[in-house]
Amino acid sequence: MSVRVSLVAAARSSALLAERFDDDRPLDHAGWREVQFAAHRLVPLGAAELRYCSPTPRSRATGDALGFAPLVQPALRDCDMGRWRGMTLSEVAAQEPAAVGAWLADPRAAPHGGESLLAFISRVGSWLDTRPVREGALVAVAEPAVVRAALVYALNAPPSTYWNVDVHPLSTVTITGLPGRWSLSLESVPH
Repeated sequence: MSVRVSLVAAARSSALLAERFDDDRPLDHAGWREVQFAAHRLVPLGAAELRYCSPTPRSRATGDALGFAPLVQPALRDCDMGRWRGMTLSEVAAQEPAAVGAWLADPRAAPHGGESLLAFISRVGSWLDTRPVREGALVAVAEPAVVRAALVYALNAPPSTYWNVDVHPLSTVTITGLPGRWSLSLESVPH
């Protein structure tokens, strides 16, 4: 018996270049349109026995708009970015270039005073490893950063791999397995 976890990246709350660390803004107009457009392919995931979401407004709204009625999971919150919270990467890089360089180069670094990348990946991985092992599936709507962290953990990849994973709003990925033994599951799209 194994666990089947489908992760759905929350719809957008801002343009990509305007995304902010620990962004807690609700879905914007474009995000709502994207949910409506993608609903036909995502709504079936709501048949999962267990449905979760991160505590952000856009993750909750995405899950609700898809009819998932998800249970909020604090462990699926975005990375704690400390004093960088609410700022864009460009803004932080202009103010603290050396700190941004250290953060990008060392997964143990937390120059912002929040959570290191390694701690973030471990937190998300711990959540995965504590899912109940039972027949059936579960779905979780989370911030793209959380989906990236889950993939790095599931694949047992080096933390630096996090920077090479691109997760678009409303993209999905499925991982299957047992605590500490996960596999990426790629599925074909029916015609």
